[in-house]
Amino acid sequence: MKILFFGKNGQVGWELQRSLAPLGELVALDRHSNPCCGDLSNLAGLAQTVRAVRPTVIVNAGAYTAVDRAESEPELARTINALAPQVLAQEAAALGAWLIHYSTDYVFDGSGTTPWLEDDPTAPLNVYGATKLEGEQLITASGAHHLIFRTSWVYAARGGNFARTMLRLAQERDTLTVINDQFGAPTGADLIADVTAHAIRQVLNPGQTSATEPGIYHLVASGETTWFEYSKHVVAHAQKVHQAIKIKANDINPVPTSAFPTPAKRPGNSRLNTDKLRQTFGLTLPAWQAGVNRMLDEIL
Repeated sequence: MKILFFGKNGQVGWELQRSLAPLGELVALDRHSNPCCGDLSNLAGLAQTVRAVRPTVIVNAGAYTAVDRAESEPELARTINALAPQVLAQEAAALGAWLIHYSTDYVFDGSGTTPWLEDDPTAPLNVYGATKLEGEQLITASGAHHLIFRTSWVYAARGGNFARTMLRLAQERDTLTVINDQFGAPTGADLIADVTAHAIRQVLNPGQTSATEPGIYHLVASGETTWFEYSKHVVAHAQKVHQAIKIKANDINPVPTSAFPTPAKRPGNSRLNTDKLRQTFGLTLPAWQAGVNRMLDEIL
């Protein structure tokens, strides 16, 4: 098997380098790769790369993820999040290859309290969500064999993340204020990468392919929380397990989203129903706390 993989240095991409390596030959690219093109803004270069490599599977972990900046760069966000996946899907269809792609809860409007199903009506609130939704639609229209994993609240031990920020602020400030009206499940990049590898093995197994429908699947850790409760968990775990951490903040106070205005509107309900994923691929998704604790133990 040959896997062509875009976005190798992102949070999910870094973990995918580990999880995909045992499956076969891995051609892993970032936007600076040469001579193969890994720059998702270079549509012609992407097509040429797929034709040259002729992979069995294409995995696209690259994206324009600067949610607020996308409001002022809609064309670039659309090129990377919608037109690039379209090119990859068209080339995958021509080769008979599978395309694995990642999307977001931001395709929904964030209303209500019920976890979103894959076929619920979409209504993105911002440019980022709109471009990710268009990417999904263009992949589906291409006719390529595809799996699109929608996820949310992604973190990794490598690079910056919400937990690191909260720990730093808790050591610098007496009081923290954290949003308490957005709900979701913190989901580790390692979990996303491992599920991806499992899914690829299943769809390429002749005995399993007929049972695995191409399409969209929701992929998040189990359970739910708010950013406020998430921050409390992070600080409490750090204090309990890593007693050398000196926490200055005596209070963590909940505030509404309106307390932190941003250029891009955020959804309040980022809960995703994972029944389809778990039943199709025979998976048990761990509680969000387990992954966060493991990440904290690694970075502290």
